[in-house]
Amino acid sequence: MPDHHPVCIDRRAFLQGSTLLLTAAGSSLAFADDSSFAFADDSSVDFRIGMITDLHYADKPLAGSRSYRETLGKLMKASDTFIGAKTDMIIELGDLIDATGDAEISWSYLKTVNDEFQKICGDRHYVLGNHCVDTLTKGQFLGAVSQEESYYSFDRGDWHFVVLDACFTRDQKPYHRKNFVWSDANVPAKELKWLADDLAANDKPTIVFVHQRLDNAGSHMVRNAANVRTILELSRNVHAVFQGHHHANSYQQIGGIHYCTLAAMVEGSGAENNAYALLDLLQDGSLRLSGFQQQANYKWRTKA
Repeated sequence: MPDHHPVCIDRRAFLQGSTLLLTAAGSSLAFADDSSFAFADDSSVDFRIGMITDLHYADKPLAGSRSYRETLGKLMKASDTFIGAKTDMIIELGDLIDATGDAEISWSYLKTVNDEFQKICGDRHYVLGNHCVDTLTKGQFLGAVSQEESYYSFDRGDWHFVVLDACFTRDQKPYHRKNFVWSDANVPAKELKWLADDLAANDKPTIVFVHQRLDNAGSHMVRNAANVRTILELSRNVHAVFQGHHHANSYQQIGGIHYCTLAAMVEGSGAENNAYALLDLLQDGSLRLSGFQQQANYKWRTKA
């Protein structure tokens, strides 16, 4: 059995300028396969979340590093892990399907992959990615997965969760049917106000989910990410942000908040190139991200 002890750093160390020691994918601290998972009956776990991102499911051949057809099998493998680990909630961080030129084809891809995704857990959530609404409207996508809103918040026990939607153009128009450039991602003024009001009314530790990056200055970032981060920091309750879109493991801390970008499930061929994670919210206030295959592990405390 491979060694899999994530690194733990106290939040106070972050505020003093210390850095997190990361466990890179493929290292001895990454899971070789889900048979090594050992936390299913861990009494220290308060709440367990299964996370995946960037499946880009499509019935089309391998293109570059993206194995579109294989993500369905990879999702089934992740599903076995999530169900076996008694996951309380499941969330995908965007780009569930790949872009197509035809709405009917997009519908078929979405139905196929969501038929598998919805088997995992009744408490499931969908973050909109740019590929999800390349041909479909947001309303069409959300209706197909039985989700009412593209951005919203909810509580589970002692935790508050926020799902954001950055699929808006710079003139605040929602993405749909090829009316956008993928690198022009923005959180509109209406959503920013909603976010500020939501966080102001909340006193619970909070975790945020979004597709495009809020911590990166490259083409994968939200264009007005600095405005979003200001709202998150002013709340003093946001502990971590989980995001996708960039397809590679990444971590940084900004303003006392942990920003973790997950690896994409679509990247690479074969079972060894799967990528998914279990996020454990522990009773002592720690967060533990247990990564499988190409997903890295992280752990940090969120309470002093």
